[in-house]
Amino acid sequence: MGIKRYKPTTNGRRLGTVSDFSEITRVAPEKKLLLPVNKKGGRNNEGKITVRHRGGGSKRKYRIVDFKRDKHGVPAKVATIEYDPNRSANIALLHYLDGEKRYILAPVGLVVGNQVISGEKVELQTGNSMPLKNIHLGIEVHNIELRPGEGGKIVKSAGSVARVLAKDGKYVQIVLPSGEVRKIFHECRATVGRVGNTDHMGNRLGKAGRSRWKGRRPHVRGTAMNPVAHPLGGGEGRSHGGRHPCSPTGVLAKGGKTRKRKATSNKFIVRKRKSRRN
Repeated sequence: MGIKRYKPTTNGRRLGTVSDFSEITRVAPEKKLLLPVNKKGGRNNEGKITVRHRGGGSKRKYRIVDFKRDKHGVPAKVATIEYDPNRSANIALLHYLDGEKRYILAPVGLVVGNQVISGEKVELQTGNSMPLKNIHLGIEVHNIELRPGEGGKIVKSAGSVARVLAKDGKYVQIVLPSGEVRKIFHECRATVGRVGNTDHMGNRLGKAGRSRWKGRRPHVRGTAMNPVAHPLGGGEGRSHGGRHPCSPTGVLAKGGKTRKRKATSNKFIVRKRKSRRN
């Protein structure tokens, strides 16, 4: 999809951009594939705020997306391409020959009327799902499983894509969007193609109200608070805090490693992801 710019009739219109939704073919979702979404406002099961600046936002319903693609050998026809408010990618509604309907992530090039299928040995066509061992080197894939039968866990956001790099015994090496090369068991499934809605990251909100629609509340700087509310608060005039950036509870915010050290996961990394500075 492309990016649409409005005439600058207001300050919000002047800077904001939206998707033109040219690929969307249907507005109303499939009712049988919807679930309610309960908002938590950043609170845990005890009612305490564990994630700040969350609350409000537009009402939405969850679309049940088939990440497992476990309906083997049954061809399906793409009926519609729809917008999903719960993710950055668009979704496609499939009508299977046996009458069942399912949503999948809509890859680039998938249009209404196309036929897709999932199985062990199927054609390397956009939208088809199969084990990694049957995918040729250099093929672009998305919605990749980390354990067989668990369902796609990685490479699912708009415009993201991974590539099959090499095959080593019972493992397949995949180049992830971050540049990391990871070994994945060859029985894990993946879908051929790149996730659609590639222009999603080019959109600009343009005004604070659009952020509120997404359920994001205002973020106040720690240096603008009182000393009782934040370690960086207080000071005569506009103070920089006098210490490293941290949370209201004093936890350092920058420079620390956030990834948990998991031996079961680290051993599958062949090459670490590239630095964002490179």
